[in-house]
Amino acid sequence: MPRVEEILLRLILAALLGSLVGMERERLDWAAGLRTHMLVCLGSTLFMLVSAFGFADILGTPGIGLDPSRIAAQVVSGVGFLGAGTIILRREAVRGLTTAASVWTVAAVGLAVGGGLYFAAISATVLILVILAGIKPLERRLFPKRRAPRISLIVDRRETSLVAVMTAVEESGLQVLQVVTEHEDAPHRDRIQLFLPRAAEPTLIGLIDRLRAIPGVHKIDYPRYLER
Repeated sequence: MPRVEEILLRLILAALLGSLVGMERERLDWAAGLRTHMLVCLGSTLFMLVSAFGFADILGTPGIGLDPSRIAAQVVSGVGFLGAGTIILRREAVRGLTTAASVWTVAAVGLAVGGGLYFAAISATVLILVILAGIKPLERRLFPKRRAPRISLIVDRRETSLVAVMTAVEESGLQVLQVVTEHEDAPHRDRIQLFLPRAAEPTLIGLIDRLRAIPGVHKIDYPRYLER
């Protein structure tokens, strides 16, 4: 059984390492941010301490065996449900996979700290931060992805409405991932932004023609690659 100081050190170190990863996620305003990662890392460390040392008083009792890896295995599978809660599925767009992976990996860091594998825990934390913050710009450079097309309309709400715009979208056989409306500085003017799936690109020109035909639509901004 480790000393009290050793247990406290492991718990504090786990919270610290979890906070480093959590701050990176918090910077991007994800739901699983600073406190979530700290709690996952701290909790998994405590689970590991309980698994390894919590049953020391009954060791040696006839008929009783101890497998310290059992609780650790349950942490690995149990944290998967927490990570699944950070994944958002909206139509064809999936977000939060990286945050779910970071939560799952932070749990592994906590288990390592709880087992006294300080070098492995600190090294893994450094690598996690490099992957989350350092690899992303390189990934964007090596594998550029075209963003989902966005069509922006300036409309006069006295002449048309969002219903007319969505009707034109439906008549084009398209689905909208997200609709954002906001008031413009000019009186009676609204900006409507339509976020569409990338699969819709071949039919967007027909949609734009329909939108132009709607009375009250004064301006349409759309991706440059659609210009004819």
